[in-house]
Amino acid sequence: MAHDHDHENTHRQDHGTTPRHAHDHTHMDFADMIPMLEQEAELFSPLYAEAAAWLRERRPDPGLIVDAGSGPGVISCLLADAFPAARVVAVDEVEPLLERARARAGRLGVGDRFGTVRADLADGLGDVEYPADLLWASRSLHHVGDQGAALAGFARALAPGGTLALLEGGLPPRYLPRDLGIGRPGLQSRIDAVHDEWFYRMRAGLPGAVTEAEDWPALLTSAGLRHTETRTFLVDLPAPLSDEARGFVVTALTRLRDSLTGGLDPDDVATLGRLLDPEDKASVHHRTDVFVLTAHTVHVAVKPE
Repeated sequence: MAHDHDHENTHRQDHGTTPRHAHDHTHMDFADMIPMLEQEAELFSPLYAEAAAWLRERRPDPGLIVDAGSGPGVISCLLADAFPAARVVAVDEVEPLLERARARAGRLGVGDRFGTVRADLADGLGDVEYPADLLWASRSLHHVGDQGAALAGFARALAPGGTLALLEGGLPPRYLPRDLGIGRPGLQSRIDAVHDEWFYRMRAGLPGAVTEAEDWPALLTSAGLRHTETRTFLVDLPAPLSDEARGFVVTALTRLRDSLTGGLDPDDVATLGRLLDPEDKASVHHRTDVFVLTAHTVHVAVKPE
């Protein structure tokens, strides 16, 4: 899994999708998504650093941090930096993602206290050495069919008094003004509606899929944890964007176009085509009004001692 992402455009984004079949765009090949996952997580690093600082105030000295659904390890390494005394274990089911995580940890000088475990979150966290003091799960849980069962597994993997930080929900990203001057106004709102249907189909197609109300505090409580706090963190990159941020918008809109085209009105598909055409002056490659604005919500729960 790859949590370093979500509106699945980017919703594993999160964590965009790589379609394998003409009529099945809900399959996600996370290994193919590595560049995009890293691009988004690196751009959003200030949000994750703010969340880590907030968690550090609540759990200042964890011995073991587990990143459940780590993807290529951008956030795993950020957690290693935020908690310099902790050992960090990245757990994911996709080996190429874990390879990237190990390489990143080595480059950043935290490899001596960084490990990886290959495991499917639906089956637990695999061979983690000992219970986690802090378990981070960022937009990975919604890729498990039975989210309640996975949360129960997370709870079992926590040490008594351990903390689970679950990043799920928030607000969908916005990159463009309501009226672009091309096409019909409100493009991103219509993309959201099609994406919601896509997300429903993606969840319904997961093995052992169980329909749950997305009441994360209630689900955490049902897993035997004590929900303590919820906080939302903002990504606010106003226009004019850096080249890095503009490149991310191109990637995100390309992923949306490729995965959602079948559900969008032909006029909206045409507008997306113009927005992604480097030769078109109305494209996101040239526009001065492109921005990045989104919000991610973290729910914190504690295992009773």
